Amino acid sequence: MAQSFAHGNYSHTQKRTQKARAGSGRTDRDRTRRVLSQNFLVDPDAVARLVKAAGPHDLVLEPGAGEGVLTRALAEICGQVVGYEVDPLLAGKLASRTRTDPRIRVVRGDFLAARAPREPFAVAGNIPYGITSKIVDWCLRAPSLTSATLLTQLEYARKRTGDFGRWSMLTVQTWPWYGWRLLDRIDAEAFRPVPAVDSAILRIDRLPHGPDLPGYEEFVAHGFTGLGGSLHATLLPRYPQARVDAAFAEAGVDAGTVVAYVHPDRWRIIFDHLHPAG
Repeated sequence: MAQSFAHGNYSHTQKRTQKARAGSGRTDRDRTRRVLSQNFLVDPDAVARLVKAAGPHDLVLEPGAGEGVLTRALAEICGQVVGYEVDPLLAGKLASRTRTDPRIRVVRGDFLAARAPREPFAVAGNIPYGITSKIVDWCLRAPSLTSATLLTQLEYARKRTGDFGRWSMLTVQTWPWYGWRLLDRIDAEAFRPVPAVDSAILRIDRLPHGPDLPGYEEFVAHGFTGLGGSLHATLLPRYPQARVDAAFAEAGVDAGTVVAYVHPDRWRIIFDHLHPAG
């Protein structure tokens, strides 16, 4: 039950707040925002770009709904938006503001603890930077997910989409089933408080008719974590050199190419050659 300070002596609360401000320059709310990685999207143009990137869906789950700016914008083009907010104060305010809108449902709780819907759904949100990887992992594990449109740190989006010219293990492991795209860049000034880095719109799409590739993810993990520097050298202890040479020739990859610089499409060709179907 919420406690009311409308009556009575609450000088002890004032003293705690004043002491906090004097000691660190931050209030309890400031510390909460920092712990929860709360950087609110306030630029209307950036909101519109994120909503356009997400596109219309019958059902959208929004991690970190915050003050609801994106929640309400998504509701204009989607059937239903379920906003998850772990901060009880923000969740309560948003639920109150949207209680008459049947398109919006606010859940006070941790998105990461949510059970994925059985019906097709999308995820869209300005997610807390501190748990980006956990939210992405949640999305990749959800069987009915169709897409995830996430506002992340620019560096994270570039890393996952090969924008640096090299590829992460997660991207390569999921490439046969998911498409990864960096759609747009969002300046730090679009947020309050202003973060130290720029952001980007990362789009993850589940691909139709994903193949059955037993052993592929472990194959990629071995390629990234094995010794040898190059993928070719890492694979040699596992497979005959003639087969590895033939696989790299078919994929058009030089034997000296460092693991992270092998394009995900080339990984699939190499894997298929070394693990022929049937």
